Amino acid sequence: MPNAAARSLVERYYAAFNSGDTDAMLALVTDDIAHDVNQGERREGRELFATFNAHMTRCYREELSDIVIFVNAEGTRAAAEFIVSGTYLVTDEGLPEAQGQTYRLPAGTFFDLREGRIARITTYYNLQDWIAQVGA
Repeated sequence: MPNAAARSLVERYYAAFNSGDTDAMLALVTDDIAHDVNQGERREGRELFATFNAHMTRCYREELSDIVIFVNAEGTRAAAEFIVSGTYLVTDEGLPEAQGQTYRLPAGTFFDLREGRIARITTYYNLQDWIAQVGA
């Protein structure tokens, strides 16, 4: 995939994320998407990715800003760093109780790109920073 097409793919993914359009996000990933959640287990396949997105939409309202995207010359790998601004809506299992707390923290994601779609998403952020911000 050309470098510009790879960058556009990641840009469309984040535009869909910021508009809360999980169906559009799902349309941009491969059927065998590998999704590595921060400090969690790998989820494989579109169905598990859709389930994760539904869970996140229920528990959190987030918007990403200051997004900087990096793409390799072949257009097969990409990375992005950004700021997550969010509201904790519903208590997530194993995490502090949700009371509408807001948070803001830096994060980053790595992507594998294949045949015009996203084949892997690996996201990292500082979970302890998040926990401190929501008042655990």
